[in-house]
Amino acid sequence: MTQGGNAPLTATRVTVEVTAPKALDVSGLLLTEAGKVRSDADFVFFNAPTGPGVTHRPAAGSTPDAITVDTAAVPSEITKIVVTASLDEAGATFAGTEPTATVREAGSGRVLATFTPPRLSRETALVVVEIYRRGSEWKVRAVGQGYANGLAGIATDFGVSVEEPAAGASASASATGSTPPPMPNAAPSVGKITLDKGRVNLVKGGSVSLEKGGKPFLSAVRMGLGWEPAGGHGRNIDLDASCIAFDAQRKKVETAWFMKLSIFNGAIAHSGDNLTGEGSGDDESITVHLEGVPQEVCGLVFVVNSFSGQKFTDVKNAYCRLLDAASGQELVRFDLTQSEPHTGVAMCKLVRQFSGEWVMTALGEYVDAKTARSMVKPAAAML
Repeated sequence: MTQGGNAPLTATRVTVEVTAPKALDVSGLLLTEAGKVRSDADFVFFNAPTGPGVTHRPAAGSTPDAITVDTAAVPSEITKIVVTASLDEAGATFAGTEPTATVREAGSGRVLATFTPPRLSRETALVVVEIYRRGSEWKVRAVGQGYANGLAGIATDFGVSVEEPAAGASASASATGSTPPPMPNAAPSVGKITLDKGRVNLVKGGSVSLEKGGKPFLSAVRMGLGWEPAGGHGRNIDLDASCIAFDAQRKKVETAWFMKLSIFNGAIAHSGDNLTGEGSGDDESITVHLEGVPQEVCGLVFVVNSFSGQKFTDVKNAYCRLLDAASGQELVRFDLTQSEPHTGVAMCKLVRQFSGEWVMTALGEYVDAKTARSMVKPAAAML
């Protein structure tokens, strides 16, 4: 199977094995139509190996970790089971160790489908495949959606409450050479920043979920980008803000920039070109109607380029901020505190998680690129 592809299941009971050159922990989550678990009991992993219609099989010898799904026993309100993999080694990433999922008929072991996701980099956990219901039929879909914040990121994304391991548990894990995934917990989840507490200031690498009260908070957002010339003399600095849309394979789908102000039938719209950076407020802005962004688009990277060729060391007070497009309320802000002698910068990204949730991450990564076209390759690597 290729990423995004699907196939019908020809067996009622199937086992999904996940293998890689490194040790893996494989888990399953039972999701409703809303894309969330009903409770922490719908998170099936080695410390909670049994759920309704779903079981975890631990690795033993040459037998890999696996999730078995008995579709006839899955509750009617469950529409899909996602199978995840996280690396057993603390701090390890999937770079160069792409896992392979093998879907087998549970009884005979007959192979029904296989899937290896495309090149991975900083991901530490992965939604590998999903077993999902379409009417009276069940299908399997190749997903390959990566997370940089481990199994805890996946778990909280789908509504599971997690707690950090206690100090004693960490010591025990170190002694055995493996780190177990976070345990379900009745308390609110930790480590996930949302809009519940109001305006968020991000630092480089920081992320915020565009959720409030556990639900999507916005249908349309505006990304405002601004800057000022660093000195009072010399020629004007012509900076251009753009939004590059990528699919799940990190391939460019479309770009909104000063030469193409509207894409996806207006779902993403650019405010127009500012040639100097003079004036108060945002110099350029890009409005995104999240519900109108095509499903194939998984990530949006917002970039700024020096079309006039001057370096960002000639620019000061560069920032990006996310606003509620309806009210104009500022929700998230990221200020570039340091500039570098390059002609392009990836300011931030909006990534659609597998559950449908959008997450904004501050990037602040400089590259040599004078146009949005030149930013496509480096921006893809940052997703």
